[in-house]
Amino acid sequence: MRSVHVVGIGAGSPGHLTLDAVDVLGSVDVVLLLAKRGKADELTDARADIAARFAPQATVVRRQDAHRERGTTEEGHYLQTTQQWRDERLALYEELIATEVPDGGSVALLAWGDPGIYDGTVDTVERIVERGNVEITWTVVPGISAPAALTAAHRVTMTRTGRPVAVTPARQVIAGTPTDRADLVVMLDGADSHGVDAAPDDATVYWGAYLGTPDEALISGRVGDVRDEILRRRTELRERKGWIMDTYLLRM
Repeated sequence: MRSVHVVGIGAGSPGHLTLDAVDVLGSVDVVLLLAKRGKADELTDARADIAARFAPQATVVRRQDAHRERGTTEEGHYLQTTQQWRDERLALYEELIATEVPDGGSVALLAWGDPGIYDGTVDTVERIVERGNVEITWTVVPGISAPAALTAAHRVTMTRTGRPVAVTPARQVIAGTPTDRADLVVMLDGADSHGVDAAPDDATVYWGAYLGTPDEALISGRVGDVRDEILRRRTELRERKGWIMDTYLLRM
């Protein structure tokens, strides 16, 4: 029997780790890192730095992640390619847990931000249990989410008195699915379009990229006034770094 811990590591910096995350990382035998492709492998390097700092006793196992097709916001195709990627990653995790973690040992899987918000690691580990190919026990350690890091950086609250807020992928905003009955926390923007293009001019936006890292960028204001600035800044950052991860709050 092996113990698997899904550990939220915060939105960017080691300072975003919770005390529970620090405790778990200080006790595990193995840390599994699935390396991103291209320049986004910078995220894997950040995870490796966290492992070196908080899990010096652990063996760090780094492998190439399953390939994920990106660049489309079309709902059906997005869901299909995401499921294919998760299936391949499931098989990879099963193999690595069985071969790299000793029987009776423990392993940490590091989830960027909070594993409960748009992260498939929890679902993947649940499927490992259901399949029964590897016998495990498992826990989930929450992390500081990107929305929490965003609102803290802008010194605003995510919610307003008596008003709902919805967390949504950007493709829903682009498709016009959300209504004006809720404020929106928007995540998972793609490379080919952006949610602020579809946001009302009179909405207020609090935008942030690379939250919690030295490259953090923040812009806020009326959408109609700052839309071009956000899109221009996003393009510049993406071209310079080769990848982009941004989150924003839209107040309708």
